[in-house]
Amino acid sequence: MVRPNELTLRAAANAAVATIAPARGGLVTQFELGGRPVLFMDQGTLDDPRQNVRGGIPVLFPSPGKLVGDAWTYGGRQGSMKQHGFARNHEWQVIEASSAAATLRLVANDQTRAQYPWDFALSQTITVSDRSLRLEHEITNRSDTPMPFGFGFHPYFFVPEDRKRETSITTRATRAFDNVGKQIIELTNIDLTRQEVDLHLIDHGSTTGELCSPLGTVQLIGSPEYTHWVVWTLAGRDFVCLEPWTCPANALNDGDRLSLLAPGTSQSMALEILATR
Repeated sequence: MVRPNELTLRAAANAAVATIAPARGGLVTQFELGGRPVLFMDQGTLDDPRQNVRGGIPVLFPSPGKLVGDAWTYGGRQGSMKQHGFARNHEWQVIEASSAAATLRLVANDQTRAQYPWDFALSQTITVSDRSLRLEHEITNRSDTPMPFGFGFHPYFFVPEDRKRETSITTRATRAFDNVGKQIIELTNIDLTRQEVDLHLIDHGSTTGELCSPLGTVQLIGSPEYTHWVVWTLAGRDFVCLEPWTCPANALNDGDRLSLLAPGTSQSMALEILATR
């Protein structure tokens, strides 16, 4: 069901449908292929603006993951910021929309500057085609000093709890940081039936990822910047998250793969999600 203030995008013959909630972080809330739900959505969190939305494809900017102590220090500046940054919690402006594509924008304001003192413009163009969803982003530094940032997505893919045992993540990674146990582990397989899975793949070695379930296969193809991949799920919930990030959590503090934009310049990235029935 499409709610007020949501946008609906449709591919030819309505084979693929996506919805977007600009007021909830420019969030893609739904992506269906031939009636098959590709994404999971906890509708209660979407309807309650006091909660972080659990579902869809949240945008993680300017810091994916959790900063140590929810605080950062960079280049003589410092501040505090909650997990995954603020882009997912702000309303985005719709710049233009057609039947199969829409462009939204988020720009710096007093609330963002209180956490992150750089002026920026962040645009995203969302396009749906017969079996894919394409997310294109452009980040512009409007400040007079270099702007550090990290970026990522947090896609919630619909996988029923009773099908997780038959679901797999394609990866070449042999090691991962287990964020539940707070330790590096050897990775022989990813057991998605555990109480909580929160794995940061250390040597995934690719900017693509793939989730295979009895419902179908979802392939994520990212720009070269997407070098850090995270797998997350919870027992009793009908989702598995496969998350492409440009840097690990805490990069605003330790600089690991942190992007840096010169004043007046922009950087573009893209992620394509291909689904099979």
